[in-house]
Amino acid sequence: MRTEFTAEDLPGRAFYKMLTAVVVPRPIAWVATVSATGSDNLAPHSFFTVSCAEPPIVQFTSVGRKDSLRNIEETGEFTVNLAAEPLMEQVNATSAPLERGDSEFDAAGLAREPGAVVKAPRVAASPVALECRLHSTLLLGDSTVVFGRVVHVAVDASVLDGSHPEVTRLRPLSRLGRNEWGTLGGVVALDRPTGRP
Repeated sequence: MRTEFTAEDLPGRAFYKMLTAVVVPRPIAWVATVSATGSDNLAPHSFFTVSCAEPPIVQFTSVGRKDSLRNIEETGEFTVNLAAEPLMEQVNATSAPLERGDSEFDAAGLAREPGAVVKAPRVAASPVALECRLHSTLLLGDSTVVFGRVVHVAVDASVLDGSHPEVTRLRPLSRLGRNEWGTLGGVVALDRPTGRP
């Protein structure tokens, strides 16, 4: 037996909380940006995925008009840094609301490193950084989907198996419902079917 819900049954943010409890696990885009005046920003966004293979495009959603979105609109660039399990406390700390112009890097005690081809910084301790240029944005209700073309990828040698980033070395975090976070857990290798039997 199932319990049925509609948006009318769960008004306001209650329906949103239902969605984020069942659309799980959600990978985290740890987005670093810089404003037109040079102040940087770092924030986690858990509505994140790859949206196109060719050209390579990733997307994240800003729920409301966050500094990440404002800075990207101003400069057209950002980095997505992998949110790894050893950095869980710092990832969470960068979700705290700060005054515009105050840096989450500094508040969370995180070192920056320069991007290779974009002006937005990278998180030095993160094992992976995707450097992106703005492709487009899409306004949906109270949220804005940001599409970024990936122009450069930087991967720490310690997580590589040959040229392949090995997931048990990456140790990615994810978001679940409520205040819950996910860690990697078990990994199963399963090839796709090649055709009809």
